[in-house]
Amino acid sequence: MNDTKESTIDKLIKNQTDNTHIQFFRYIFVGGIAFIVDFGSLFILTQYFGIYYLFSAAIAFILGLIANYALSIKWVFNKRTLNNIWSEFTIFTVIGVIGLGLTVLFMWFFTEYITLYYLFSKIITASLVLFWNFSARKITLFR
Repeated sequence: MNDTKESTIDKLIKNQTDNTHIQFFRYIFVGGIAFIVDFGSLFILTQYFGIYYLFSAAIAFILGLIANYALSIKWVFNKRTLNNIWSEFTIFTVIGVIGLGLTVLFMWFFTEYITLYYLFSKIITASLVLFWNFSARKITLFR
């Protein structure tokens, strides 16, 4: 029984995999870590530095993007479409910039029109943008 548990844990956490479901499972954790970087930066920049929340959201998203890329290539995706890391990071970033556009649009909509507190808007927005980012990156960069 222990061997089965270990092999399941190995599949989910340790071993490289091409399984999209396992990659998505891992991407959720990577996204969670990137979200903590993003969310924490948003809070600190807005609350402590007095930066307007939409500008803070953009800066925080970029910091989260860098964390996401580093963890994604290290742990989530083992097959890469491109051999050039700079080209790969550029496309990864373009997908992230589209995600940033969606983030700013959704944050603005939920905060200004639905009148949610900006941190609640961020939680909803991050959940929506997660699906865009994973799908676009899986299809274009890590097939």
